Amino acid sequence: MARARAAGDQALTDVAAVQRRTVRVLVVAQAVGAVGITIGIATASLLARQISGSESQAGLAQTFQVLGAAVASYLLARLMSRRGRRVGLTTGYLLGAAGAVLAVLAGVVGSMVLLLVGAVLLGATTAANSGSRYAATDLAEDAHKGRALSTVVWATTIGAVAGPNLTGPAASLADALGIPELTGPFALGSLGMLGAALVVTTLLRPDPLLLAREAAGVPVTEPSGTAWARAVAATRERPVLGFAVLGMACAHAAMVGVMIMSPLHMEHGHAELRVIGLVISVHVLGMFAFSPLVGMLADRTSRWAVLLEAAALLLVSLVLCARAPEGSSWQIFVGLFLLGLGWSFATVAASTLIAQHAPLDARTDVQGAADLVMGLTAAAAGAVSGLVVGTWGYPALAVGAIGLVVLVAVAGLGARATTRLAG
Repeated sequence: MARARAAGDQALTDVAAVQRRTVRVLVVAQAVGAVGITIGIATASLLARQISGSESQAGLAQTFQVLGAAVASYLLARLMSRRGRRVGLTTGYLLGAAGAVLAVLAGVVGSMVLLLVGAVLLGATTAANSGSRYAATDLAEDAHKGRALSTVVWATTIGAVAGPNLTGPAASLADALGIPELTGPFALGSLGMLGAALVVTTLLRPDPLLLAREAAGVPVTEPSGTAWARAVAATRERPVLGFAVLGMACAHAAMVGVMIMSPLHMEHGHAELRVIGLVISVHVLGMFAFSPLVGMLADRTSRWAVLLEAAALLLVSLVLCARAPEGSSWQIFVGLFLLGLGWSFATVAASTLIAQHAPLDARTDVQGAADLVMGLTAAAAGAVSGLVVGTWGYPALAVGAIGLVVLVAVAGLGARATTRLAG
């Protein structure tokens, strides 16, 4: 009996050691990959407008990237279900690198179609970064899932804040390579995505998802039915998952819809590209820098309460954005920072609820479906945002997004009720 107890303690120690290593590897990959995916945020809408010659199409590049992230989240989750996290994450980063190269080529030849195809592939890197947050929870205890998840989310800060501020040097690189100035960020970003793929494929061993299944005694068999059907079945059995997805999707849609049109709103007031990049960096700082504190808050209090706090932050941010004049202003700086912070509260809280309550045998199915819904909702918001700004202006877009914030609050209240029932 003593030997059995010792063997069990050793197994727990080994799993804990793998968990710590997994989080460290994901932190490095997330930081490197974030440079690749965020460096083009400040210039994507400007490049789309330059190629298309239309203000109403300026948001299409970001919209297609969000749409690509939605579809890739679902497809990569299916791949992870069969092959594990390592193969799925590596695939996402490689597809994103290919998309960045296509975006450069689109700028060179002036093809909007090629730019949109590249944007869709770029979305795969966004999906990989999103999948990393779930990978951090595979071996974590329920009481610490928020901390593990938010640590990986925080790592994005390292690359994400640096990324938009590299738009100036990237423009110089573009001049040296003889390619359009606005394609420089994508050329530089492709290197970051390749670096992230290299980190994951060489260091993410053993695979956390496969080890979690082995430790839980989940049989390694081909799952029955479709991934979507398994996700729906899990949500019906555990309604808290549905409210978590609602809160995460609506917060993401509000953030994406307003954020992607902010550079255009600032440029209308003759803000310099350097200042636009700085504002985006402040926004990204709000999204990721404070996530460990948010994760600790979600673990120590309640995850539904953090969703309600997210709704309050998002409401204040949208009011400030609606009042921001064109160009550079304190309202746009503070508004976009709070927009990112509110997104962080909602995403960490909702993702932790999903990681906690999704059954292990359908974990990637639920997570992939959740990110698919989140991405499609945000893609729709991105598509509408360009039309709204072109017709009624940026303030109308910010005011309209308040409706999504109301749904975030509804999700928090719903999660409160269903979490208590689940308990």
